[in-house]
Amino acid sequence: MHISPFSFFLILTFLVWLEYYAFQASKTLLESVNGRVKGVINYIYAFQAIVSFCLVIYLRFSQAGTVNFSFLISIVFMSYSAKLFAIVFVFIDDIKRVLQLFFSGRKKRYEKRVASGQKMPRSKFLARSAVVMATLPVVTMSFGIVRGAYDYRIRRRKVYLPNLPNAFDGIKIAQLSDIHSGSFYDKVAVQGGIEMLLNEKPDMVFFTGDLVNNQTKEVSEYFDLFSKVKADLGVYSTLGNHDYGDYMQWRSVEAKRQNLADMIKVHERLGWHLLMNEHQNVKVGTDQISVLGVENWGAGRFAKYGKLDEAALNSEGDVKLLLSHDPSHWDAQVRLQQPDIDITFSGHTHGMQLGVEIGDFRWSPSKYMYKQWADLYQESNQYLYVNRGYGFLGFPGRIGILPEITIMELTSSPLILPTYP
Repeated sequence: MHISPFSFFLILTFLVWLEYYAFQASKTLLESVNGRVKGVINYIYAFQAIVSFCLVIYLRFSQAGTVNFSFLISIVFMSYSAKLFAIVFVFIDDIKRVLQLFFSGRKKRYEKRVASGQKMPRSKFLARSAVVMATLPVVTMSFGIVRGAYDYRIRRRKVYLPNLPNAFDGIKIAQLSDIHSGSFYDKVAVQGGIEMLLNEKPDMVFFTGDLVNNQTKEVSEYFDLFSKVKADLGVYSTLGNHDYGDYMQWRSVEAKRQNLADMIKVHERLGWHLLMNEHQNVKVGTDQISVLGVENWGAGRFAKYGKLDEAALNSEGDVKLLLSHDPSHWDAQVRLQQPDIDITFSGHTHGMQLGVEIGDFRWSPSKYMYKQWADLYQESNQYLYVNRGYGFLGFPGRIGILPEITIMELTSSPLILPTYP
């Protein structure tokens, strides 16, 4: 992980305080425990604290994006988040105790207790509540790893395009995004997701970037699975921010360039049409649509390799479909510079792999980072679809925001919405 020495020192200082505070709070629950048992529990607590602390130091100098890194950082995060959740309740109790020192009546009773050698006890209720709260992040994250990581969901959407040529009316497009093959640890589960896609028999497949975490070689173990992704009208792909190897240190500039060259070859070997700031006109009879693809272009700190004007040059289709990894590209350039692009397909956000989706209600921390972070959006006659991602990165699981296979049907017939009396 790339963290400055000073920032890392501040993190370690905070973690030491967190461990000490949580340990002091735990004494409340151990008051009635046998002395020998209490000693064993204290030794166990100290051991896990030392292990967690050492893991933080180890991760500081480890390569992010690997399977081992993801699991270790999840263990560390669960450990410290559990303690952080717990001490919120203990902190409330401590505030109450401080207030008792300074308000009339309470202060005198406290002074009498001190004089007689008694200590003011922590609230048993709050201490037990703290234990309950501490289990929440552990249970939730464990469930997200065991069940959420590969719980693939097909998301179906139908989009009306009045200019859609007759030969393409009813075309079914499947979209995959953010595979992150370097994070996978269950090949059988990944194969199950691919079979779900193939069972849909899409006419065309789009892949919108991030095949790997850092290095092209990560996909080698899963190449045989993704090479099965085929469609009658072709599979079209583009690159995401992780496909360039920008998030790791290379031994030389040439090694990084070779990694990108290998990535381009992988798409070719998979039989996917990689669109690097270019387009391809897809014909059925005399009708045609254009599929455009740009390299990664993201707002803010993300790389801006994409050249939308080059991709759109001489695209002749009656309908234009754009593959652009980062959804921030839509507002920043696509809608402003290319108003004739009908639908943009993106990914990138993963929906933060955390959130709530119930019916039409969606919430995720991702919404505070991206204006468009999941599902279908429309401005005027242009659409953007943001895929929630097929894989995962960092945390090796998903909580609420599940991995997605998009199936989008295009139609030239106006959609009939249900009416209610």
